[in-house]
Amino acid sequence: MTDGAKGTDVDALLVVSFGGPEGPDDVVPFLQNVTRGRGIPDERLREVGQHYFHFDGVSPINGQNREFIAAVRDELPRHGIELPVYWGNRNWTPFLADTLRQMRADGVHRVLAFFTSAYSSYSGCRQYRENLAAALTEIGGGPRIERLGPYFNHPGFVEPFADAASDAVRGLDEATRSGARLVFTTHSIPVAMADSSGAGTGLPGGAYVQQHRDVATWVAAAVAERTGCHLEWDLVYQSRSGPPHIPWLEPDIDEHLRGLAASGCTAAVVIPIGFVSDHMEVLWDLDTQARATADEVGLPMVRVATPGSDPRTVAMVGELVRERLDGVPPPERRRVGGLPASPDRCAAGCCPNLRDPHPAVAGSDATPAP
Repeated sequence: MTDGAKGTDVDALLVVSFGGPEGPDDVVPFLQNVTRGRGIPDERLREVGQHYFHFDGVSPINGQNREFIAAVRDELPRHGIELPVYWGNRNWTPFLADTLRQMRADGVHRVLAFFTSAYSSYSGCRQYRENLAAALTEIGGGPRIERLGPYFNHPGFVEPFADAASDAVRGLDEATRSGARLVFTTHSIPVAMADSSGAGTGLPGGAYVQQHRDVATWVAAAVAERTGCHLEWDLVYQSRSGPPHIPWLEPDIDEHLRGLAASGCTAAVVIPIGFVSDHMEVLWDLDTQARATADEVGLPMVRVATPGSDPRTVAMVGELVRERLDGVPPPERRRVGGLPASPDRCAAGCCPNLRDPHPAVAGSDATPAP
């Protein structure tokens, strides 16, 4: 199963994602998987899972992944690529171990992995690499796995944000538009994790914040060019879940919205650049909690859509695979903003596990499959 590109022996593409419950009975078992090893009682997990129960226990992420994967399957042949597309999750069905077991049975020997996380961080990069290594160990070995690098600055990911944000700004009445502000938001992570993101040979760390700021700068400039409205912008954070004594990235979006209202801001255009699709952190933390905060303080708020299965984002996957198969060096790959394309292989020590290091695949310090 090859596409004949320069003798490549790649057999398949694997979409790797977080997973989510698909019914009320799934919520606590799903959260048990997410928090495994932390000793959190089920009673507390039921409290934490209330935002899932608010949506009848269904996270939209699995449905969104099914739609995205179907579109990717249709897209790959347009790039001259004939590869089967598999799907495995970290925390819910289809689990990575089950998917890798099926791939092995299907005769897959070498796979490219696409993570549904666009930026560099432990939770969005190294942890998935550890999950894949653990799944290979669980099943007693399987295909060789290489990853497609972070794609935060690929035009297929950022242009949909720029278009949606421009439409949102145009939709504001003229008096509101002039005093509005662009609010870019992403998942908060521990400061120590942010500081070590991207760390490794020749890399200083701090990639997570740097990458988000680069995307925000580019999108804000695109909005100004497309609308003629030059708005100030901020990068804020959401969805904090750690203990209060551990520093996480701030400011929190809810506190920021309160501050904007107090400053006389006329509207907040919220742009969730940290998220590939409208999953639970968007539907609950933004569309429910943040909107309630904005309503409370009388601040008009418009939430911009994530790329999801936008044709440009789907085409991006084909382009990323094509780049790898053709051996296009990172400096020659199509990207926007001030940062280059990410390397194919994570450097040794990149986005380290600061709490409990485990073997990982798809990097310079990868552990061979059993």
